Amino acid sequence: MENVEHNAAACQAKLSDMEDALYVIGGKWKLRIIIALKEGPMRFNQLQRTVSGISAKVLSNELKDLEENGFVVRKVYTDTPVVIEYEPTPYCDSLQEVLISLQRWGRQHREKLQAEF
Repeated sequence: MENVEHNAAACQAKLSDMEDALYVIGGKWKLRIIIALKEGPMRFNQLQRTVSGISAKVLSNELKDLEENGFVVRKVYTDTPVVIEYEPTPYCDSLQEVLISLQRWGRQHREKLQAEF
């Protein structure tokens, strides 16, 4: 019985870790925004064009979430007119292995599905 309880506790700890990660980077848009910003700093409208299909309201909310979690920084340049750019933080680099793994898995999964049909 102790082994079952230990396995349940270990499983719960893993699930909790996964939930924390998905809370921060999950959803339809966050990883797309991060990947787009990895190409370099972008203004809001440029980012919206790059991440096709995202509304201005959703992009604004997602950028705020990413900024609050330390993945994106909003830089305001007081030129005339005022310029605002978004760019990934050094902490965002901690996602590099995750992004590479997801990309690799996505390609393999797509190829598997194509081979089946």
